Amino acid sequence: MNKKIILLVVAFALGFTIYFFTHTQIQISQKPIKVGILHSLTGTMAISEKSVVDATLLAIEEINAKGGILGRKIQPIIVDGKSDWNTFAKQAKNLITKEKVVTVFGCWTSASRKTVKPIFEIYNHLLIYPVQYEGLEESPNIVYTGAAPNQQIIPAVKWSFDNLGKRFFLVGSDYIFPRTANAIIKDQVTALQGEILGEEYILLGSNQVENVIAKILATQPKVILNTINGDSNIAFFKALRQAGISSDIIPTISFSIAEAELKSLPNKDVVGDYAVWNYFQNINNPKNSEFVQNFQKKYGENRVTSDPIEAGYFGVYLWAQAVKAAGTDEVNIIREYIKDQSFKAPEGVVYIDANNQHTWKTVRVGKIQSDGQFKIVWNSSKPIRPIPYPISRSKADWEIFINNLYQGWNRNWANPKTD
Repeated sequence: MNKKIILLVVAFALGFTIYFFTHTQIQISQKPIKVGILHSLTGTMAISEKSVVDATLLAIEEINAKGGILGRKIQPIIVDGKSDWNTFAKQAKNLITKEKVVTVFGCWTSASRKTVKPIFEIYNHLLIYPVQYEGLEESPNIVYTGAAPNQQIIPAVKWSFDNLGKRFFLVGSDYIFPRTANAIIKDQVTALQGEILGEEYILLGSNQVENVIAKILATQPKVILNTINGDSNIAFFKALRQAGISSDIIPTISFSIAEAELKSLPNKDVVGDYAVWNYFQNINNPKNSEFVQNFQKKYGENRVTSDPIEAGYFGVYLWAQAVKAAGTDEVNIIREYIKDQSFKAPEGVVYIDANNQHTWKTVRVGKIQSDGQFKIVWNSSKPIRPIPYPISRSKADWEIFINNLYQGWNRNWANPKTD
């Protein structure tokens, strides 16, 4: 083979290699970035979680309309957790191993989050969790965009103590969040020299609230602190009013009822009661006005926004900023770049704390109005640094507390009994 032929062969091989590499890179750049959306579309928690899915999709649509990330569109894969923790775990694994998503946005209840947490850690993956919770957790594989205890539970008790009364009755669903939230509350009320007059739980999804109402009537607290989740709240508030317990006699402060849940509750059963969140729909700023307008334009003018909805929305934007900064959709690199991300969200500026991957957030107390909205009656005026482990006990003691609940429920994160 003469020299000329050799040069032609080399040139052809080089050209083919360049073409193949370039063509492959173009294909990669055009391939969508797959993310999972894991929430309950059915079951007792669908009342809350469906709207978070809508908000997550809205953010994805807005980002895609502006060209996506790194020149690629975001492709959401939506799956139903069915308000069942084992289903959440199965779906999380499928999203990671079969769908090959690079991040999952999802979970509402702490029972669902606790159940999927080991899966994200085993596969060294990433979950963006959008709901306030009981704390006592840090994971390098989870970014928490909802409130930690010192950004909701603890300021709620102090505000109640200062403004409503010092005698409390605690009621919640029987799973990890209410049990832990009430342990935090009891520590704080003890320190404030208040009184806990009762503490009762109902199973998730249960309508059996008669015993709870009877005990509230018997003890006559000044404030009810409510950590019931899901559609059990409908039965609870209806029974309160039927028993003559109105908001002006014994106000209720809820930790899992927002604007979306109020749509399912008769107005007469909840007006005058309170909730504590970081976001309410009637926050007056241009960013929130735009968010509410876009949400209602897409899903209907009768739809409302709420704290978990807003956290689900801005969580996508924080993640998108991290992907852009990382220059890749590789999950381990995204996890590093999402630390220290900040975003001007509808609630105000939010910021991911690099030390614990929780979010700096402003605290707000809202009073339920006749139009199904909240009047903000107090706020912290600035974002509060997240503290996942309340200082009333050591981290070791809190972990013992959590483990005892888990073991007591036969290695579940919720009471496995049924009505």
